[in-house]
Amino acid sequence: MARHKAALVAVTLFLAACGKQAEEPPRPVPARSTPSETAEREAKTLAPAFPGQTRAPTLHFADVAFTVEEVATGLDSPWAMEFLPDGRMLVTEKNKGFRFVSPDGKISEPGKGALALDTEAQGGLLDVALDPDFASNRLIYWTFAEPRQGGSGTALARGRLSVGERPDLTGVEVIFRQMPTIESPGHYGSRIAFAPDGSMFVTLGDRYVLPGRMQAQDPSSHFGKLIHINRDGSIPAGNPFVGKDGARSEIWSSGHRNVQGIAFRPGTDQLWTVEHGPRGGDEFNLIEKGADYGWPTITYGIEYDGKTIGEGISAKEGMKQPVYYWDPVIAPSSLLFYDGDMFPAWKGSAFFGGLASTKLVRLTLKGNKVVGEEWLLADREQRIRDVRQGPEGAIYLLTDEGKILKVAAAGK
Repeated sequence: MARHKAALVAVTLFLAACGKQAEEPPRPVPARSTPSETAEREAKTLAPAFPGQTRAPTLHFADVAFTVEEVATGLDSPWAMEFLPDGRMLVTEKNKGFRFVSPDGKISEPGKGALALDTEAQGGLLDVALDPDFASNRLIYWTFAEPRQGGSGTALARGRLSVGERPDLTGVEVIFRQMPTIESPGHYGSRIAFAPDGSMFVTLGDRYVLPGRMQAQDPSSHFGKLIHINRDGSIPAGNPFVGKDGARSEIWSSGHRNVQGIAFRPGTDQLWTVEHGPRGGDEFNLIEKGADYGWPTITYGIEYDGKTIGEGISAKEGMKQPVYYWDPVIAPSSLLFYDGDMFPAWKGSAFFGGLASTKLVRLTLKGNKVVGEEWLLADREQRIRDVRQGPEGAIYLLTDEGKILKVAAAGK
């Protein structure tokens, strides 16, 4: 469901235009007779806590035929996109800023008015979301790696988007800063979701380095947390740590590594996330108020050098289990619960972009349990950074290779 949602940003004149590419012939989703994950596990000594927590049966929808169209190409390290009411897409480029992309694939010049970025490694301009009242106030919100004395941190800003040919911004203000500041070029988290009541959730990574990791369960730090704030940056009175000594009142949940997908499940008040594990242990989580999701005390992964993490355990009293996990990892980025009419067989499915797997990953749920998994676009090799549902019900993919792809039902 489409959300309602450094160096100083270079304002170089860069105009790239590209028309639609020829559509591929319709084809069925690849059918599989074995689970999507068949490779050897990384964390061989760790077993799932309950049946179906990993390696769900492969789904079979061979009658779902689709086409893949290149809507645009030539973007520079794009990270996120949003659909605007006028049909254009607003895209963030990690190193350059915002651009408009028209339905026919034309890419605007970068806009003016954004803020300074730390573009090293995983930093830069990251997620973007439209205000729920965008049609009347034209406010947008975005996350970015903010350069600071002593390092960097994830920050959330808002501003008013222009109606012109490029995405200029006015009235820009930072409404939240992750603290403390730390020297690290990674794990900024940075996905945004609006709750049904219009308040905001933002994901914050553990910043990758060990001193940051060790604060992921510390309520005095924003590292490894989900935060919940109002649209003006103020703190909702119902947050779980409001009024508690030594705790940051913005925190909603803790014990996360690097959440890069967040969404409310349509028709419910359930908030779900997907986060990166180390070697093994990518997690799909149902978020509960005030809960601790265990990182780094418990995990279904291991260190990149093959060593165990902490005590090498995957469960502990008082810490939440993931609803589902992957080992080996898919390196998930973005989360979409599909609720369109173009693909009836996919309605209610959760979709993720795969960075390591270079696939579009789909899960089906029965209640709050994953009952099937499918990997789409298996014949392509692209790192999928963002997954969005278009206004007509097609699924749009933003790739690290600078493309916007449209997955539509055959004949649509």
